[in-house]
Amino acid sequence: MVTLYQKGLFADKSTLILRALLQEHNKQWRTRELAEQCGISQGLVSRTVVYLEKLGYAQTQKGRNGYIRLVNVAGLLKDWVSIYDFSLNPIVSLYSPDENILPKLKAFLLKQGGENCYALTLHTGANLMTNYVRDPNLYVYLLGIQLQPIAKELQIQLGFKKLVHGGNVHLIQPYYKNSIPVDLQKVRGFKVVSNLQLYLDLYHFAPRGIEHAEHLKKVLEERKRFP
Repeated sequence: MVTLYQKGLFADKSTLILRALLQEHNKQWRTRELAEQCGISQGLVSRTVVYLEKLGYAQTQKGRNGYIRLVNVAGLLKDWVSIYDFSLNPIVSLYSPDENILPKLKAFLLKQGGENCYALTLHTGANLMTNYVRDPNLYVYLLGIQLQPIAKELQIQLGFKKLVHGGNVHLIQPYYKNSIPVDLQKVRGFKVVSNLQLYLDLYHFAPRGIEHAEHLKKVLEERKRFP
């Protein structure tokens, strides 16, 4: 059962704080520093720190030289994964018979919204690092551009089809609209969500999501790039 503390902790803007803490999980952070780093209010940081401490994920020091530091990274990731729900993302699925559609889709999207207007996720993003799961589908977050208008333009300009059911190109409007764009990376010429976000998205995804998530985590830990 999700507690009120967890519900607040894993909300979109609060996860900006989690991402910063996990990125440098041995660091002692100050409230103001976290607020500036994440572009959010000190009030939200303070509330989130309370949740982290009550749930045993972090240790705090009060007073003039006060700080927060993560002490249970594994527990935080485990609970976040258990609560995270990829199905909350609105998705439009289209079909293209072109087996090399990804570069063309990338070029089209860049014209619509600039360098950071998209990010690959799920098997599409992870396979650029692992090549672990064969999947003909493309999974693409749209960042700062609207889902339905883009889907219509793709049908007009690139000949995508809207089927009654399914498709092989899945356009995703992020439920985590503030935190999905954090720590985007460029892999083999394509923008991909952060390693942490790949792990979250994959974990409960079918088919073979949990298997790919754990393999990706192992690969990234060996490269010292996770969390």
